Amino acid sequence: MSGRPGAAFDAFLADAAPAAAERRDWAPEDGALPALYLSHGAPPLFDEAAWMGELFAWAQRLPRPKGILIVSAHWEAAPLMISSPAAGTPLVYDFGGFPERYFKMRYETPDATAMARRVAAAMPDTEPLHQHASRGLDHGAWVPLKVMYPDADVPVLQMSIPTHDPDRLMAIGARLRPLREEGYLVVGSGFMTHGLPFIDFHRPDQIPGWSADFDDWVADALARGDIEELARYRSQAPGMPYAHPTVDHYVPLFVTYGAASEQEQAATTVIDGYWLGLSKRSFQLN
Repeated sequence: MSGRPGAAFDAFLADAAPAAAERRDWAPEDGALPALYLSHGAPPLFDEAAWMGELFAWAQRLPRPKGILIVSAHWEAAPLMISSPAAGTPLVYDFGGFPERYFKMRYETPDATAMARRVAAAMPDTEPLHQHASRGLDHGAWVPLKVMYPDADVPVLQMSIPTHDPDRLMAIGARLRPLREEGYLVVGSGFMTHGLPFIDFHRPDQIPGWSADFDDWVADALARGDIEELARYRSQAPGMPYAHPTVDHYVPLFVTYGAASEQEQAATTVIDGYWLGLSKRSFQLN
């Protein structure tokens, strides 16, 4: 990690931008894009060269989507809402205590009006979707996407989390499933463990037992596609409630599973390991 905030991102961008520009667009013959769950990090992600490389390589293995619908842990709002679809939607700097550079970053994505209409059409009358005319992209959306899609050449919409109920979140995800077949990327964005109050920041390389235990449990359930076990996390998962004092960073995975072609399928882990003792586990489903 460099002493200059974002220095690793500057070096990453010099190599990534030309490679990203060569991506081909999604085409119908590609079939459905996968559904993703990613651990999104925070502004210091821009100081982590290896992690940025993993996220970028993930996006490089996929064709450029027509649009990205991302459900971030940092927008809990009911009824169900989507962010502004306007081009150049402003960012939400929903963090504090970081260097000034991170508050000046931009991610000016293209107009997402067509995607907003498609998402609205996918929702039933029992799950009305409200357009939040001024809401921008929070760091659970723009931080990882700025690494994965550094050219900001893909329309992005953010969807709120209206509930923590796994069944309802999976039902919302299921409504989004057809979008994957149309070239849209559906992403749940959280952090596989998020016990920030219990991290020893003086020993950033230490992996707390509660974080490792929860990660082992979730890795096993993901490998078996055991969505029922994943839904019993409050009572079954070791490391609780330390791994998730609040569950906002865990529950986006239920939207991801709901959007999958088969809900009880084994997940493919794409990124694992830890950052500040927190699990970075990220996966995709077909």
